[in-house]
Amino acid sequence: MRSSIPPRSFLASSKVEKRAAELRDVLTYHLYRYHVLDDPEVSDAEYDTLYDELVRLEEAEPTLVTPDSPTQRVGALPSEKFQKVEHPSPMGSLEKVTTDEAVEKWHQDVVKRLGTSNVAYVTEPKIDGLSINLIYEDGVFVRGATRGDGRLGEDVTPKVRKIKAISMSMQLAKDETPPAETS
Repeated sequence: MRSSIPPRSFLASSKVEKRAAELRDVLTYHLYRYHVLDDPEVSDAEYDTLYDELVRLEEAEPTLVTPDSPTQRVGALPSEKFQKVEHPSPMGSLEKVTTDEAVEKWHQDVVKRLGTSNVAYVTEPKIDGLSINLIYEDGVFVRGATRGDGRLGEDVTPKVRKIKAISMSMQLAKDETPPAETS
């Protein structure tokens, strides 16, 4: 006689699948509240805890990864409130890195994407906020754009012009010539 109770591994698998789906839904909701509505309901730490749980589930069971999973995204879609602009080169996203091994893995990914090992870094503590791509032409600031989805961002030039810490012209030595375009 067969039992109508599913095997224990099936129950565990089913629970993990449900939890991963629940996490995807919750994280997608909070991404929308944060990036589109600019009205977050949870702290960054609470979001990160949920996100890290989903990452662990997907790493343990790769079949749980879906194309729409928040773990598969960089940035967010550009807002409809601003004009869209294409970045001169893709803008990546920062990731939490807490071990030497994770830093090395990230470096190897950068080298692979750039196609060169001639890479230099400037590091500083990650502060959640806004990434801005600043473009200067002939040493003069011409555009500021948010990261958006990494390829397209929002043109926020008028807002950036009001930030006193951002120079409207490059500070160069007397004999130095500015590059034609810098971002």
